[in-house]
Amino acid sequence: QVQLDESGGGLVQAGGSLRLSCAASGRTFSSYTVGWFRQAPGKEREFVAAVRWSGGFTNYADSVKGRFTISRDNAKNTVYLQMNSLKPEDTAVYYCAADKFGLGSPRPHDYDYWGQGTQVTVSS
Repeated sequence: QVQLDESGGGLVQAGGSLRLSCAASGRTFSSYTVGWFRQAPGKEREFVAAVRWSGGFTNYADSVKGRFTISRDNAKNTVYLQMNSLKPEDTAVYYCAADKFGLGSPRPHDYDYWGQGTQVTVSS
């Protein structure tokens, strides 16, 4: 099993940046593909980005390509989401999720473990 804890959310003006962190427990973190998802009020949870357990593959939603970067540091059991050029439509609760030996799927139901989420609010 793995437990996930997100941090780094907050309030930022449009055009600004934030870096989210997803800290994981467990000695087998390097076996887990990690994805970031977000959910705005009244909307379904949507895929943002994923980094494969091997670290050699990343996947992004079209809406964040070129603005967001996902990375991982297995020595620190942490995955990061660097978010630049933020827009008001990026406002949501951001969740990280883990999928053992996953391929980096954009589908939430492919992930077995979820964090509690961190709020990101982008003001115009």
